[in-house]
Amino acid sequence: MSATSKKYWLVLLAIGYLSDCRKPYNPPVITTPNNYLVVDGVINTGTETITSINVNRTRNLGDTVIGGIPELNAQVAIVTGNGATYPLTDTAGKGIYTSIPLTLDINQQYGITIKTSDGRKYASDLVTPKQTPPIDSLYIQQPYDLTFYVNTHDPAGNTRYYRWDYIETWEHDAQLQTGWTVVNHLIVPMDSTTQTFQCWSTVNSSTILLANTAILAQDIVNAFPIETIPNGDDRVNNKYSLLVREYALTADAYNYWLLIQKTSQKLGTLFDLQPSQLVGNIHPLSNPNEPVIGFMSASSIRQKRIFLYQTNLTNWQHNTNVYQCDTLGIPVDRTDYRIYTYPDTLFAPYYFISGGPLILATRRCVDCLLFGGTNIKPSYWK
Repeated sequence: MSATSKKYWLVLLAIGYLSDCRKPYNPPVITTPNNYLVVDGVINTGTETITSINVNRTRNLGDTVIGGIPELNAQVAIVTGNGATYPLTDTAGKGIYTSIPLTLDINQQYGITIKTSDGRKYASDLVTPKQTPPIDSLYIQQPYDLTFYVNTHDPAGNTRYYRWDYIETWEHDAQLQTGWTVVNHLIVPMDSTTQTFQCWSTVNSSTILLANTAILAQDIVNAFPIETIPNGDDRVNNKYSLLVREYALTADAYNYWLLIQKTSQKLGTLFDLQPSQLVGNIHPLSNPNEPVIGFMSASSIRQKRIFLYQTNLTNWQHNTNVYQCDTLGIPVDRTDYRIYTYPDTLFAPYYFISGGPLILATRRCVDCLLFGGTNIKPSYWK
């Protein structure tokens, strides 16, 4: 064997040895169980309004599941500077604590207290409520993609710092409409609670939207972009609703949200943030060294809704998912036509032929619930 060949094989053996010796390295920041408390919400000081506070725990950086861990069975309350207390309850068991409709005195200061199921206590600073000005207008522009904009202003010049979020809802219908469903192996007529032709999906925004007019002569926000929907997005195939909510912030609250905005663009969501990056106004009382993520504000909340049809748009690409809708006929039970025993769950009742068979159709063509959402029409849907 030549000297060159020997060197070649020695190099290969060294590479193989080093490969066998390598071990995965998981830094402590990824593996340490750092489940910090995260408090998100606004004390609503409007008239007869509900306050909702989301109480969660962060996940570790190494977790593959997105979102926070709901903090269940906690005692959460709004407290005032004069000692009054208003309890919040988690009726849905999702870590979202809500009040009854309240009309809070805007001349008081407000905060929250939290006691978790394991006895740990937390409290926010008392804050002075801000009055949020109305949203002047919510409108769309569509050169190609579709963008929603808001205009707002405070003629008194007292707001200066603004935050928005939104809730979007869209209707998605099944390709075929049936009037029948199966309950306890019986074919029964559908009603408004069991129909599967019309469905509605609702999603809360995750984008942090901020603006300030601190250096402007007038407290006016013009044409602030809220959301952009790409041309052809199937959310606008039928009917679409966008509800925008506006919050007035203090300078401290604005700076807190600004830091979250900058950081979350790199990490993902509020529940991925590390407390060392944030300075909030919610403090641990049981363990002063425990990090807490959250900044509690108090303000009235202004909102405006816009409805949109595809017919409102120009040159919109209609990209509805069209499926192959197979149908087949099966004989009905002679003793009771309602009895349904067909074993293939990929099919569902479509319609009856008088004196003949029951026609089935591919389930995904008659059941919009397979694509998410609810079949209960929202109360605000026009």
